[in-house]
Amino acid sequence: MDFARIAEEKIKQGYEEGAFNHLAGFGKPIKLNHLEGLPEELRMVYTVLKNAGYLDDEEQRLRKELLTVEDLLKTVTDPAERDQYKNKMTNALRSYQALLAKKRIQVNSSVFKQYQRKIEEKFL
Repeated sequence: MDFARIAEEKIKQGYEEGAFNHLAGFGKPIKLNHLEGLPEELRMVYTVLKNAGYLDDEEQRLRKELLTVEDLLKTVTDPAERDQYKNKMTNALRSYQALLAKKRIQVNSSVFKQYQRKIEEKFL
């Protein structure tokens, strides 16, 4: 019998007997490292921006949605499905602009307009 299997059996036995029920954090979800998916060179920058209030979960979700829809638009060939993704892209952009406006970040800047124009040229 190898060591890993013995350890696994002991852990299983302890769990069944309730040996872990009194540990700190029992029954609470494990907090995973939220930076795990980021490249090492971007983690410090992300942490600084998040702590300064420039990134929040909603903004991050919208950015991820924009990138996902953008990637899907690149691969879709069916016109009806393409129109669906274009609508999703438009809605996601509007939500992102509203979020930025709420944070008082200028959304009518030339950089944002240029980005929006590039997206429209690619997909519309």
